[in-house]
Amino acid sequence: MKKRIAVLGSTGSIGKQALEVVAAHPSFFTIEVLTAQNNADLLIEQAIQFEPNAVVIENESLYDKVNTTLLPYDIKVFAGTSSIEQIVEMETIDMVLVALVGYAGLIPTYNAIKHKKAIALANKETLVVAGEIITQSAIENRVPIIPVDSEHSAIFQCLNGENNNPIEKIILTASGGPFYGKPKEELREITVKQALQHPNWKMGNKVTIDSATLMNKGLEVIEAKWLFHLEPEQIEIVVHPQSIIHSMVQFNDSSIKAQMGLPNMRLPIIYALSFPYRLPNSLERFSFSDYSTFSFCKPDREVFRCLDIAYQAIKSGGSLPCSMNAANEMAVAAFLNENIQFLHIPDVIEETMAKTSFIKHPTIEDFIHINNEARQIADNIIKRI
Repeated sequence: MKKRIAVLGSTGSIGKQALEVVAAHPSFFTIEVLTAQNNADLLIEQAIQFEPNAVVIENESLYDKVNTTLLPYDIKVFAGTSSIEQIVEMETIDMVLVALVGYAGLIPTYNAIKHKKAIALANKETLVVAGEIITQSAIENRVPIIPVDSEHSAIFQCLNGENNNPIEKIILTASGGPFYGKPKEELREITVKQALQHPNWKMGNKVTIDSATLMNKGLEVIEAKWLFHLEPEQIEIVVHPQSIIHSMVQFNDSSIKAQMGLPNMRLPIIYALSFPYRLPNSLERFSFSDYSTFSFCKPDREVFRCLDIAYQAIKSGGSLPCSMNAANEMAVAAFLNENIQFLHIPDVIEETMAKTSFIKHPTIEDFIHINNEARQIADNIIKRI
């Protein structure tokens, strides 16, 4: 039988590439649900092409437009954030691809797991905010969480078949972003346009800015801790500008396994959707003859302070990663709107973390409260800058 997939965030970068994967493998996958925040036109186009059972437009003011247009196609249309959170409970869904941006992925993922849906996770913030609760719920409900991030997909692939062989450490690779090797002084007047020019990957704006600040690697450290049951000290970051080695695992016998390939997000998407099988595809193949050199170096933690901020958050645990994530989302949005400078981003995050309430053993309800509190604090800091 075809795997029936719900794509949360189908009009974003990952969502669109996931639908390209589904279109290329029609005998393996079918689309059951599509959701979007504001891009009604693209959602309508996708719905007509893939004929899902239902779609959700989060912006309720766009409901009439979507509903009226899709009326002849016998596709159910819903609207609002709560609809996205609830749609994952449908019995006809086999797997939920969470491609929502930021904190918005938390509750839909949690609800999907409680209703025993397999998760293809492209939303690292879900585990950053509530990793312990999410992973414990997945264990209790016997639900797999298959990572879609290229780095975590690489680790997942390296561990496949290793059973209980002890991990000494994992090595997450980073491209370095658009400002690799630049001194701090040159980053003071960085423009939004410059920060969005990633050298290797095509991603959404938020993820691209996170890559430029190295917060993306910090979020990946926290995600890796929960996905692979590691301590922060077991997770190393290395800058690899070529972005061919996507990440590595070092075992306790000193052996290192790496997963490699050209930078293309469709590969980890295909792997997550089809696991445990590998489907043939037409993606460009890597050739060693095209790369005479692979280079590696340590990240510049003084210039890119977000990396150490993330390590601090996960070592403290509790609700602090939630505060950090909320502040980062607010700071990135403010930078994209040109309300603060690039180097203000870590300042906003650190001050917000220091001022937000701390809960050692938070519940899902606590995370909702902390997220809202941290966003208000971050907003006040941004207005003051």
